[in-house]
Amino acid sequence: MTGPDRYHLSLASGGRTMMHGWWSAEEIARRQYTVWIGERGGMPDARITLTDEETGEVLTTWPEEP
Repeated sequence: MTGPDRYHLSLASGGRTMMHGWWSAEEIARRQYTVWIGERGGMPDARITLTDEETGEVLTTWPEEP
């Protein structure tokens, strides 16, 4: 089941949330995740997270946790 706000992408920098985005399709959200890494990954202490809001599962983060 896919809802309009299911896949949540967030960008934090320096411990503060800077951007949010929500998509209904995981494929589109993952594509946007890659775009955000390229466009905003150079921000100080950047952290990009993709979460499935329906299950609460964190699907991926950048940079990867050790």
